[in-house]
Amino acid sequence: MTIIQELKQLFSAHFNTSPSHIVRAPGRVNLIGEHTDYNDGFVLPMAIEHAIYIALRAREDDMVRIYASNFDNTFSFELDNFSKGEMSPAEYVKGMTRALQNAEYALQGWDGVLKGDIPIGAGLSSSAATEMAIGQAFKAVGSVDATPTELAKMGQWVENEWLGLGSGIMDQMISASGQVGSALLIDCRSLETENVPLPENTAVVILDTGTRRGLVDSKYNERRQQCEEAAAFFGVPKLRDVIIEQFEARENQLDEMPRKRARHVITENARVLKARDALKGGDAATFGKLMDESHMSMRDDFEISSDALNAMVRHAQMHPACYGARMTGGGFAGCAVALVNRDGADDFARTVTAGYGAETGHTPAAYISQPTQGAGLLD
Repeated sequence: MTIIQELKQLFSAHFNTSPSHIVRAPGRVNLIGEHTDYNDGFVLPMAIEHAIYIALRAREDDMVRIYASNFDNTFSFELDNFSKGEMSPAEYVKGMTRALQNAEYALQGWDGVLKGDIPIGAGLSSSAATEMAIGQAFKAVGSVDATPTELAKMGQWVENEWLGLGSGIMDQMISASGQVGSALLIDCRSLETENVPLPENTAVVILDTGTRRGLVDSKYNERRQQCEEAAAFFGVPKLRDVIIEQFEARENQLDEMPRKRARHVITENARVLKARDALKGGDAATFGKLMDESHMSMRDDFEISSDALNAMVRHAQMHPACYGARMTGGGFAGCAVALVNRDGADDFARTVTAGYGAETGHTPAAYISQPTQGAGLLD
């Protein structure tokens, strides 16, 4: 049974009718450009096949009522009478609702079943996908005509203001705007994007370490504060505005932690632009080398890797089909990502996960992926 069939069955079971619409918003894997987004820098993610889906039908009143299948949890609220509560799946729905109201959209109530196949906590942006799916749901039943970029900005507002996380806009932008066959270069200052096709006969393999972390409990916000401290030292709005020569001329005047964080961000921004050029030239080998360098920078300067992530990357880099590999996502746990020769992708996935599992005792997973379409209406 497909996830669409499951959704329709669940909707009928919970609401005694059939859904009128089904919307989808994908998760993402970031190929290169980590923790550069909130520094107004460059990122190069792609939308993946794993996604959040909502089957829904408009209501005659202003009630939103949702069954969150993955959590076996039902919640509801009135559009003109709700407030922030304890952290739960409902907060993503309420947060996007408030963001749309802040944009002065007149919203329509609806019943929905929300279900996803994005591994939770793996660093593949299930939260941003949920936000973008909620935006699509309101578009499907009402007069919302927000653009993908506008919805992405609303999703970031949910993370920053409603949930209190210091995250950037990359996750929402790629979930909203992904294109089949292409990664997406995002300038996180201007929000301009550029489709960057993957080289022929390559595949992206997402390597789940089987370890998890929570963004709020991680050192994510601390890293952002250290980046802001470094930017203030250089007298610029964001580290995006510092080039490597400026950094090297004054780095010895910085305290150790902001110095290391700044070095990662500044060199990572340069790597992303080189990676874009490599992909456009079909140069998988150069792109892979940049991925390897990115991992070392995150491990040693930004210090967001882990023993599990390092082990997974090491096993990936040992395989002959691998061009390059790195940890991906917020850090501390979750997934690595590798660019591989497509013909060797199946053997790569089997060999790497087996070797990693034997070494660490964790239960890994591998997903061979190609870039997919961003959020939208399916049915």
